[in-house]
Amino acid sequence: MTRRLVAVAAGLLLPLAFAPFNLFWLAPISVAGLTLVWERQAPREGAVLGMLYGFAAFSFGTYWLYISLRELGGAPIPVVGLLMLSLFAAMGCFFALKGWLVAKWAPQSGPLRWLLFVPATWVLVEWARGWVLTGFPWLSLGYSQTDTVLSAWAPLFGMHGVSLCVALLAGLAVTVIQGTKRAGMMAALAGFVIIGVSWQLASLRWSQPREQALRISMVQAAIPQELKWVLSEREPTLNYYRDTTLALEDQDLVIWPEAAIPGLPYEVMDFLEEMDKALLERNTQLFSGILTFDTERGEYRNTLMGLGPELGVYYKRHLVPFGEYFPVPGFITQWLRLMNLPSEDIAPGPDEQAPLYAGDVPVAPTICYEIAFGAEQLKFFPEAELLVNVSNDTWFGDSIAPHQHLQMAQMRSIETARPMLRATNTGITAIINADGRIVQRIPQFLPGVLSGEVFPHRGATPYVGWGNYPVVLAALLLALAAIFLPRLKTTV
Repeated sequence: MTRRLVAVAAGLLLPLAFAPFNLFWLAPISVAGLTLVWERQAPREGAVLGMLYGFAAFSFGTYWLYISLRELGGAPIPVVGLLMLSLFAAMGCFFALKGWLVAKWAPQSGPLRWLLFVPATWVLVEWARGWVLTGFPWLSLGYSQTDTVLSAWAPLFGMHGVSLCVALLAGLAVTVIQGTKRAGMMAALAGFVIIGVSWQLASLRWSQPREQALRISMVQAAIPQELKWVLSEREPTLNYYRDTTLALEDQDLVIWPEAAIPGLPYEVMDFLEEMDKALLERNTQLFSGILTFDTERGEYRNTLMGLGPELGVYYKRHLVPFGEYFPVPGFITQWLRLMNLPSEDIAPGPDEQAPLYAGDVPVAPTICYEIAFGAEQLKFFPEAELLVNVSNDTWFGDSIAPHQHLQMAQMRSIETARPMLRATNTGITAIINADGRIVQRIPQFLPGVLSGEVFPHRGATPYVGWGNYPVVLAALLLALAAIFLPRLKTTV
């Protein structure tokens, strides 16, 4: 029972390592705590301990799903409870698998277990969690380190490379606690080496800024979600975006958030034509979120539209289950419609899409949730010189989720060495530099405009070239080494 309580406590510590708490040092402590309770456990109990850890971590770390589903989505409490418990349990299953693997295949207590097998399987299971059943990479270890020197590994091996460093530091801590005096001293020294190498990597520059900056503005309208699609509010909303944008002077690029325009293109065609004409006269590029409808296929798409000097569209590729599409049988979809709940599927855009352009600057666009999937964005690079993410974090309310979401955007900048412009309806609207640092932001839940200058960057990080393949392969080899090295010793 004590071990199970420790597993729950370690899981509850994990979300505190991420924004907005930013207690990054708790990430390796949380992993170390779970590693310790896995000691000398049968596979069944190892799985139970992992399940408890994962369930606790996601119950705390993603509690904001209640706001999205119940307070703003209007779903009945039993449905909300079922969906949330199902997600927490599904995430717990990944950690249960990890616990089973550790108990079944890892060597007995010792450095091979703590420094090879546990860190390696942590990364492998975390990577799988990012794509199995469409993926849910929330609370991946690497995101907790966006503002630390460990993030310097991201341009080389991506977010999962940072996760491997965190898990390795956790293993070193366990070695200090559980290992021999000599092993503990060696582990402490290895920890200092990892930090020292990270400092050296942080001094490297993987991209070069252009000489000419873009003058940019992002409009945060703070439209309440319950009013966003009310027909009587459409004109005031459009007026706000138009008047606020046309009041800006000498801007190269203006960005409106996800689904900023509350209508399909044919419903607001006069507005779009008016804005396009005005923007052409000013030589100002606009990117705006809008919902579009493909009449030939009968499909809705979540779209980022370019108006002004460079016309273009980007269709969101990675959709939110139960938010943008409903992977349920038809009779459940019909019930959702009868209950006046969201039920219409949005179709994903094609995998291969061209960058958008702001003048002669190629832009890698993402919409909302898909910013969490770093490897999926690599197709835009090294051509793209700027990242743009639009979102409607109104769905998260005043919770920790917008801060977690922004932290993921920071990691995308670090991985690609590109600045990020992030425009949201209620916040957090921010400018992130090519090192992943937030250089400007405006308050949440208040209408306003964030203006500044950003230098597009050229060049390519190693991660842009090889993606997640090296870190996944390295983790697999480390896990296999931990399993077979003791067997080799016994046969020699």
